[in-house]
Amino acid sequence: MNENNGTKILLAFIAGAAVGAAIGYFLNSDKKEEVLTDLKENGSKLIQDIEENLGKVKEMVETFRKNTPDPSTENHE
Repeated sequence: MNENNGTKILLAFIAGAAVGAAIGYFLNSDKKEEVLTDLKENGSKLIQDIEENLGKVKEMVETFRKNTPDPSTENHE
């Protein structure tokens, strides 16, 4: 393993430990229920936004397909 990969792994480990410590702190605080409620609400909104945008992307792809000629049916001279 080269030095660059080792650095990336170390930074990922440190970031994960920091996130874990922050989550542990909030779950043990007096605001535990408030934090969990906020996470659930924001997670639900995020899922809804992703589904909405995915639908838009599917529509765009379908429109692109309909408006793009099929190369296999074109005359090649």
